[in-house]
Amino acid sequence: MVNRQRVLIVDDDNNIAELISLYLTKECYETMIVNDGESAVPAVKSFAPDLILLDIMLPGIDGYQVCREVRAKYSIPIIMLSAKGEVFDKVLGLELGADDYIEKPFDSKELVARAKAVLRRYKTTASAPEAPSEKLVEYPDLSINLTNYSVVYMGKTVDMPPKELELLYFLAASPNHVFTREQLLDQIWGYEYIGDTRTVDVHIKRLREKIKDHANWKISTIWGIGYKFEVIK
Repeated sequence: MVNRQRVLIVDDDNNIAELISLYLTKECYETMIVNDGESAVPAVKSFAPDLILLDIMLPGIDGYQVCREVRAKYSIPIIMLSAKGEVFDKVLGLELGADDYIEKPFDSKELVARAKAVLRRYKTTASAPEAPSEKLVEYPDLSINLTNYSVVYMGKTVDMPPKELELLYFLAASPNHVFTREQLLDQIWGYEYIGDTRTVDVHIKRLREKIKDHANWKISTIWGIGYKFEVIK
């Protein structure tokens, strides 16, 4: 029997949560519902989800704080759900570590498509067979392994969500090549992602907070164009 992927739904509106659960159950996902922020983090530990659908407006601890607490302990993908459609709210969610952001009311097909897209990008190493060759990029004091989704910087493992790691690997695998924001959005998020290029900027900012400029390399901004992983000779 194939183990079904698990989705934790955190939403104080139980009608919406049950509807989301119904959509995902029809797609053969296993779901769990919690209706408040205080229950979310313990549920992550007990349920061990592959994906979290997280409402922002929750009683007590809001979705932003839940996202912070989850990100401090886990690298599980998070899709935020909110009736707030302002750019500020989307950017804040992404800066805190969310992998995607869906506005309410949402279309059921779009929600399922987004969930599938995020889960496809999320890799686990526990049950994955050994690859014939590693997707590995190495520079002085930096190792990015896309096979087991790990980053070692200055001798220490750096935790980061899947899309951050994929973005870093993609740039580092083509040193000194300039990519536009649109190219990066297409390569990392794919055609199923409905977003804007600000998403790329947010993820670059988060990468720079974790991976500082090195004497031999850095993530450079090419103003008006995009970004490159610059190798300094």
